Amino acid sequence: MAKVVIETYGCTLNQADSRIMGHILKENGYEVEYGKYEGNADYLIVNTCTVKSPTENKIIYRLRKLKGLGKKLIVAGCLASADTQKVMNIVPDASIITTSNVNKIADVLKFIESGKNVVIDSYNRIDKLQYGLENNSVIARIPISEGCLSNCSFCETKFARGPLNSFSEELILRAVKNAVEQGSKEIELTSQDIGAYGADRKTNIAELLKKVVEIEGSFKVRVGMLNPEHLHKYFDELLEAYKSEKVYKFFHLPVQSGSNKILRDMNRRYTVEDFASYVGEIRKKLNASIATDIIVGYPTESEDDFEKSVELIKEIRPEVVNISKFGARPHAPASRLKQLSGKTIKERSIILSRIAREIEFNERNKHIGERREVLITEKNRKSYTGRDNAYNEIAVLGQVNLGESVEVEITGNSAACFVGVPLKS
Repeated sequence: MAKVVIETYGCTLNQADSRIMGHILKENGYEVEYGKYEGNADYLIVNTCTVKSPTENKIIYRLRKLKGLGKKLIVAGCLASADTQKVMNIVPDASIITTSNVNKIADVLKFIESGKNVVIDSYNRIDKLQYGLENNSVIARIPISEGCLSNCSFCETKFARGPLNSFSEELILRAVKNAVEQGSKEIELTSQDIGAYGADRKTNIAELLKKVVEIEGSFKVRVGMLNPEHLHKYFDELLEAYKSEKVYKFFHLPVQSGSNKILRDMNRRYTVEDFASYVGEIRKKLNASIATDIIVGYPTESEDDFEKSVELIKEIRPEVVNISKFGARPHAPASRLKQLSGKTIKERSIILSRIAREIEFNERNKHIGERREVLITEKNRKSYTGRDNAYNEIAVLGQVNLGESVEVEITGNSAACFVGVPLKS
């Protein structure tokens, strides 16, 4: 039996694509292993990411290294989709399959077996879940759509994933049900933009979530990133769906900037006031945690614009702030603007990162001594990782089991998460 290793980079949507490809290959008689190639495989699939320049550079370095091993190489994912020619130049002997063609991965291997390399790069609107999805862990990542409705001026992923393509409700619910029956305890609904889900099917994420939580079983649902521009269409309905005990009280709302001028320049279709209002309502009605994203150093960002981002983070005090330094991406309109200096971008990133980390740390300190129900989802070298009802990360020091819910006392606070110990009954 030929062995395939799938290396995956990037977001949970990419990870889900890898699981779809792996399921298809197993159905076609291949042995599949997920993770970094370590010297034992007949075929290597590298599922790539292109969202940021540092990530892309890391992947390019990896492809060049793998090229020298003389293995049968297939490049998939967003880099292969957004810049097929670049990949061909880097690894000319590799086969390439783009994001909307993952259902053809077994065909790619058959071409290679016949002594030919192949590039499959046409755009296809497919419901990927019809091809099955392998889940054999506590966490199941279920893709519900790909592509988006936005045209953000900084984004390269749009060129990789294309327009919004929402998957069918029936297949999503079936995938969740199967995952729960196979033992998954955390269901991650993933997409390029969860907020846009269903706009092409006359439904929305709130309607879908209400049906997901009706599935029998003991599990928690994590809803992925919600672009604030779509929330007005179903906000009250979504808050109602979040009241289910099966839903983590966690909202990832990427504001990107605290300046309305910069949001307009980015072609983001909401205001800072919209974002702040949503956060206020969420916190008033649900005991929820908030994650957000900020891009520092957008080409038109002045010192005043940057200070508005700083003030917004100080005001909102999110539980998680993901900070990215702006980097020009080749297909994105913002790449054609005059760029800020690397020194300026780095300085702003350091300032905001320090403020955000201090806020996160201080907010966590307020909860030391509390007891929380925690779902254990990962095992690390020295501890386990779990999530509480608001999806706060907790490093659990003590003997617990993956997939179980345990009562944990918060005893400390690390640089990135809570620290706790299990309480034995």
